[in-house]
Amino acid sequence: MPIVLIASFPAGPWQTNCYLMALQEGGPCVVVDPGVGATDGVRRGLQQYGLTLEAVLLTHGHVDHIASAREIADEAEVPVWVHEADADLLTEPLLALSADSRPILESLYDTTTFTPPRDVRHYDGPVTAAGITFETRHAPGHTPGCTLLVPQQTEQQLVLSGDVVFAGSIGRTDMPRGSSFAMASSLATQVLTLPDEAHLLPGHGPTTTVGAERLNNPWLQPHALMAMQQNTDDGSDY
Repeated sequence: MPIVLIASFPAGPWQTNCYLMALQEGGPCVVVDPGVGATDGVRRGLQQYGLTLEAVLLTHGHVDHIASAREIADEAEVPVWVHEADADLLTEPLLALSADSRPILESLYDTTTFTPPRDVRHYDGPVTAAGITFETRHAPGHTPGCTLLVPQQTEQQLVLSGDVVFAGSIGRTDMPRGSSFAMASSLATQVLTLPDEAHLLPGHGPTTTVGAERLNNPWLQPHALMAMQQNTDDGSDY
């Protein structure tokens, strides 16, 4: 059965795209990247479509993608999936953020440390939840645990690309734990190896396709990839 329901909304000050995916209305679903201020939007989506949450999946551990994961997952008594390399960011988000992020976190949460979800699991091959099997493609660079999530039950190939690649840009690599060299490798081996018709559902901004980004994204051109391999940080906004 193919996925027939994909709902998304931007949440929080960073306008992070949060996704709900299900094979059908009235059935189980997964939520991807519930970030800052995403809880109410997720609850509305679950109610609107009659969905039952079965898992929370994270593309990486930055706070704008994970801040609501514990509340949503613990409330529904479901697991949170994340790459092991980013697991500590669920409790210590400043480990991968610039110093000027501290006052932002303190203003939002009165703290810079989080309580972990009760059930945290790590990607180790494909993940199946809500009847959907997700291929996991490890793509470090923005953070060490960045992971592309590729649902298999789709008529057109979809890729939840997180902050690896956006329409016209890529995730920044100049924050703690970022790596231009790793990002260049991930773009070359995990993004550019995808078919042109694959639709990218990024962590910020509009959807796009691999073909459009291969042609128009300046950061995916050979000279840019070579520059990143020489530790030239990119200038993305995210």
